[in-house]
Amino acid sequence: MGFEDEGIKELSPKPTKPATSGMTLRQAIEMGEYNPEYLATFTEWLTLSRHIQFQYIREALDNRHKHLITQWAEVNNMLDFSKKPHLSEALENIMLQIKKLEKDREKLYLEYSK
Repeated sequence: MGFEDEGIKELSPKPTKPATSGMTLRQAIEMGEYNPEYLATFTEWLTLSRHIQFQYIREALDNRHKHLITQWAEVNNMLDFSKKPHLSEALENIMLQIKKLEKDREKLYLEYSK
């Protein structure tokens, strides 16, 4: 998840649409969702101070990084990897997601340091 190709958009002060998936803010953070626009769909998010919001974002960034590293390791350790050239493309895609995550991390640190 995270940000799409357009990068980080300006933070919105109120939710654009309520989260109806039954997922809680805590679950979203644990799953590695760090996009402030998505997190703002949770009513609880709006009651948090900017500092606490940033701490949740930091936690979600770390969780997302762990998920991507685990995913990379799982693909890399598949049996007969050399006979499955499409798996190298999967590894490249995961590495692109990790690079994007790091760019988003830098942008969020900059945004929340204001």
